Amino acid sequence: MLRRGSGTPTLEEVAALAGVGRGTVSRVINNASGVRESTRRAVQQAIEELGYVPNLAARSLAGRRAGAVALVMTKTDWRLFGEPFFSEVVRAVGDALAEAKLQLLLTLARTDDERQRLVEYVRGGRVDGVLLMSVPVEDALPDMLAGAGLPTVLLGRRSGDERVTYVDTDNVGGARAAVGHLAGGGRRVIATITGPPEMYVAECRLRGYREALADAGLPELPSLVAEGDFTEASGRRAMVGLLERHPEVDAVFAASDSMAAGALDALRAAGRRVPEDVAVVGFDDFERAERTEPPLTTVRQPMGEIGRTMVRLLLEEMEEPEVAWRHVILRTRLMVRGSA
Repeated sequence: MLRRGSGTPTLEEVAALAGVGRGTVSRVINNASGVRESTRRAVQQAIEELGYVPNLAARSLAGRRAGAVALVMTKTDWRLFGEPFFSEVVRAVGDALAEAKLQLLLTLARTDDERQRLVEYVRGGRVDGVLLMSVPVEDALPDMLAGAGLPTVLLGRRSGDERVTYVDTDNVGGARAAVGHLAGGGRRVIATITGPPEMYVAECRLRGYREALADAGLPELPSLVAEGDFTEASGRRAMVGLLERHPEVDAVFAASDSMAAGALDALRAAGRRVPEDVAVVGFDDFERAERTEPPLTTVRQPMGEIGRTMVRLLLEEMEEPEVAWRHVILRTRLMVRGSA
């Protein structure tokens, strides 16, 4: 039973009366996304009934809150900052944090020294949580942050056995659908342009490519696999190399739209028609994908939903640090256009 008239109402009493967790109450107070309208109304009714008055400044002081979240990039290649995938996710993260009245701090942790300085910085209570983007397989930073007791959420994951909260998309299934579409259209010499091998996302999309070839009864040739780094320039170089090794190639799956755009340039320069001679499929579905010539068939991943989900999970961990880490994998969708 709730104790009425026994002092200032607490967040826990509001949560009990509304029948929700205290983290949900906090998100409603902060006007954060990810709360059902019916739940929001129940919380607001409980606040009114109890006469609860949230004191954000006092809560920040009592909980040693900094009112800020760090978005940490770990890649050393500055070109990736200009890639649409990162910019779209960062925009969604910024919007969601603004709704929660939290400041977004962008920082880099590319070397061991920078990682250690970041851990010392966050241990000083200067941020309330960390969002990590583009983390290589062997990067220990997520474990260092978790060991420091700081709420942490990854974009993607380092391996299939990730032990930190993350948000990812179905990279294997998306790639399998893309290559299956090419094989189903009668293509028989299907190449792929992968991402960096140290990125688990690249490994997953390569696995989907291989699974689709096996499903279609097509041979898997190492010489049909070209490595890129998710940039347009790397896609162009990789496609040139594929044409030199396999002039008979009739389709290519690029593990990002940027690399697919580079592949389209290389095919055009080589006098190959798309899709008549070579079909092309990308992965991401950037805005530019509909403006390439021809429009790019690609695997859509919900970039806005990725950013919003990362923030939602981080807010939950900030309010309830004892919760177990969560793994969220979002669906992809094949968008069929003129290039395949």
